[in-house]
Amino acid sequence: MPPADLALLGLSGAAPDRRLAGRRPVPDHPAIAWATAVAQTTLAAFVARAIVALAGTLAEVPLAARLVGLVVGVMICLTDRRRLLPGLMAGLAAMLVVRSVM
Repeated sequence: MPPADLALLGLSGAAPDRRLAGRRPVPDHPAIAWATAVAQTTLAAFVARAIVALAGTLAEVPLAARLVGLVVGVMICLTDRRRLLPGLMAGLAAMLVVRSVM
């Protein structure tokens, strides 16, 4: 049996046991912190790869336009109570403006 299947099988057996015992996972547990760090690192790697090394139609957008869109989007997201949609829309608009100027 592949290792991924064994891990899923083990987790599927642990979840009902935890529910029956009435215990919840503790948010500040080291395993939860580790899983959060791994998930955030993986997402950051995918975003970085998507910005720098695009393939397909979006590869025609200049790197400068993508970087400006990223910076503007992150700035808006951080200043607007970490809401993602306004940052996404502002970053997309900035990328389109820079692309049209280039």
